[in-house]
Amino acid sequence: MGGVTSSIAAKFAFFPPNPPSYTVIADEISASGKFYIPEVPRRDDVDVLKLRTRRGNDIVALYVRNPNPSATLLYSHGNAADLGQMFEIFVELSKRLRVNLMGYDYSGYGRSTGKPTESNTYADIDAVYACLKEHYGVKDEELILYGQSVGSGPTVDLASRIPTLKGMVLHSPILSGLRVLYPVKRTFWFDIYKNIDKINQVNCPVLVIHGTADEVVDCSHGKQLWELCKTKNEPLWLDGGGHCNLELYPEYIRHLKKFVSSLSKSKSLTNGSKSLTSESDNQSKPTYNGTSDAFEFNADLPEISRNSLDSRLDKSNKSNQPETSRMSTDLVDKFWRRKSLIR
Repeated sequence: MGGVTSSIAAKFAFFPPNPPSYTVIADEISASGKFYIPEVPRRDDVDVLKLRTRRGNDIVALYVRNPNPSATLLYSHGNAADLGQMFEIFVELSKRLRVNLMGYDYSGYGRSTGKPTESNTYADIDAVYACLKEHYGVKDEELILYGQSVGSGPTVDLASRIPTLKGMVLHSPILSGLRVLYPVKRTFWFDIYKNIDKINQVNCPVLVIHGTADEVVDCSHGKQLWELCKTKNEPLWLDGGGHCNLELYPEYIRHLKKFVSSLSKSKSLTNGSKSLTSESDNQSKPTYNGTSDAFEFNADLPEISRNSLDSRLDKSNKSNQPETSRMSTDLVDKFWRRKSLIR
């Protein structure tokens, strides 16, 4: 029975875009075995990689260089997205946060081979981590892990095994897979992504970002994980924020910049020493009228056929209509094009 339940949980947890939004082509001009993605702009500061995992899958990854980086960010994206859709987000995050950024597709996502399973995602992030260390020379003390939604699973798992990370960001994270579906009070052996049991093994400073109106992964998940952190950083609870629209809030990028900057100034933050700002000061409504940290959209990149996988985890009996706070599916992959705002 437990095996059946675990299998069902895994099926609910992974919904890769079908078909993938991109292809990977070998660069015939280069003699070094490089690749490129024809659906997105070719850039000299972006490497397209194929990495073999310990479970025998070949996963696709992107490495975005910043000319003056303060750190390297390893980004594990959320459900129902792939690298073609995340490409521009990665490029803009690299510029705005002044970091090198590595993003990747899980096994079975995009053009990565294999099936998406919990065990495979752990092998996937380990392969990316090894590439950062061995190929790009990244030290643990220079590395920030970033996990969005389901991506919080492999992120927390890796962070729990590396004692000297620079920092970790959890964006709309889950306590565990089963806890998204049911309000269980204890961890069952067949549960997946047991972040609630691993978070206290993470030594680095942790930033948690969650929307207060998230109808897919309740904000209580993020708040409980923050409470369990060893080294807390001032969290960001975005008033009215849903599950897929937090990047629209100007406070989102401002808070990320502040966190990355603080990591560069101090090796560790005092656990619980920072007082939380009031909700009225700490949270901002989304804005689209040209403020310095708001983002516009562009229709040039691959369209997302996104009936969010995370929406299938919604335990409520609400209608199938998208929540009003959710970003439109064809906007998720097309934002952060406002080049004039990049500092």
